[in-house]
Amino acid sequence: MVKSVLGVNHQGLRDWLFQRVSAVVMLIYTLWMMIFFIAHNQLTFIDWHMLFSNMWMKVATILFIISLLFHAWVGMWTVITDYIKIFSLRLFIQIFVFFALIACFFWALEILWGV
Repeated sequence: MVKSVLGVNHQGLRDWLFQRVSAVVMLIYTLWMMIFFIAHNQLTFIDWHMLFSNMWMKVATILFIISLLFHAWVGMWTVITDYIKIFSLRLFIQIFVFFALIACFFWALEILWGV
């Protein structure tokens, strides 16, 4: 029986759904940023600062980062549990990946709110 990384029920359906929803969120954010870059051929620091000074852009970026981290966690959990059979090694790697993703989240918050 397949266990879910986000819970023990649903045999991975929740993981699959998190992967798909997070991918859609990341796609929308990426398309928005591509449109912004195309619209601003000569992007200056002022343009960049004004974009990220808006609260809606900070919220959208945080949503993108959270989606990216969930997407990465589910993907890494799946790969780790598929290929690493030694329990203690698998647990160590999963804990390391988890704390690395948490560190990336707080680092991103620091950068984003430093604007």
